[in-house]
Amino acid sequence: MIAALGLLVGIVLGVVLQPDVPTSLEAYLPIAVVAALDAVFGALRAYLDGIFDDKVFVVSFVSNVVIACAIVWLGDQLGVGGQLSTGVIVVLGIRIFSNVAAIRRHLFHA
Repeated sequence: MIAALGLLVGIVLGVVLQPDVPTSLEAYLPIAVVAALDAVFGALRAYLDGIFDDKVFVVSFVSNVVIACAIVWLGDQLGVGGQLSTGVIVVLGIRIFSNVAAIRRHLFHA
């Protein structure tokens, strides 16, 4: 519950304060958001399955964001940042849709 409340507070603060993202970090923000969403949907799925652990969630959240951004940074250094960004988005998107499908099956028994 605390994680969901923190997410809601973060979204509200982001909408109200409208922080500026430095130009050098603009390429990493969408990747970080998708990685964070993957962790959140994974946590929701784990909660519904009765195996949620807050420590695992925090580690998963932080490591997803750091690893995804590190992959994109490495791609930028190698000159293939766009391709690696696409790869990260595809992989995390598949995981998100997989988790959402499991959540839907759990909630609606379908």
